[in-house]
Amino acid sequence: MTTRARSFDAAAALYQAHRPAYPAALFDAVEELTGRPLAGSRVADIGAGTGIATELLHARGAEVVAVEPGDGMAAEFRRSHPGIPLVRGDGDRLPLAGGAFDLLTYAQAWHWTDPARSVPEARRVLRPGGALAIWWNDLDPAVPWIAEQGGRLRDFFEGDGRLGAGGAGGAGRTGADFRTLPQGLDGFTTRSVPWSRRIRLEDHLANLASHSAFLLLGEAGTREFTDAERERLLALFPDGSVEERYVVGLSVARV
Repeated sequence: MTTRARSFDAAAALYQAHRPAYPAALFDAVEELTGRPLAGSRVADIGAGTGIATELLHARGAEVVAVEPGDGMAAEFRRSHPGIPLVRGDGDRLPLAGGAFDLLTYAQAWHWTDPARSVPEARRVLRPGGALAIWWNDLDPAVPWIAEQGGRLRDFFEGDGRLGAGGAGGAGRTGADFRTLPQGLDGFTTRSVPWSRRIRLEDHLANLASHSAFLLLGEAGTREFTDAERERLLALFPDGSVEERYVVGLSVARV
């Protein structure tokens, strides 16, 4: 798991440029489910990567600090967000004071932790009444072309045994494929937040290429998939513009 998690370090600029952000409705839902506004809240964004979620939390008025273990991702974070505090560490060993935070967020990052360690760490750093918010941003498989692409990704990685049992990782998969919510916390409240973005086809392919499965596969194997995918999608989107539809799966637990 560490190898896959750290694969992003060599592609941090690609990640920052092409990964999707999050809709305002997601942060509205976080406020509703935690029962407090983000403005003025002390928030730690764990596994912050290049700061896609951190920046939006900061924009909502949160007093946010980012926690990121990877050298490349941390360097890109500092380049893109020089005014937001960043400390080095991960969810299994949080470099944070106990009882100091109102909210911990894991945007696309909880599955890189060991819950046997990360759950006690969350409990330690959250103040009484604080909350843990976990979310994943998935392409919506209810859209036919997205479902078909997901099937091709599974066939490409799993059918031919590429990357072994890990398969496609996050590329083209839904949350149920490789993520579970942690035990040891009171019941989670969940919310699904749909949204979409229209981007160039080349940016869609670059987004796919920024996932760990392709980063580990290497340039030649990635090009094999993306070249074939470009031809298929140009038949559907001849103007070279793709509407990506997403569903953010949000889960919030209070401690």
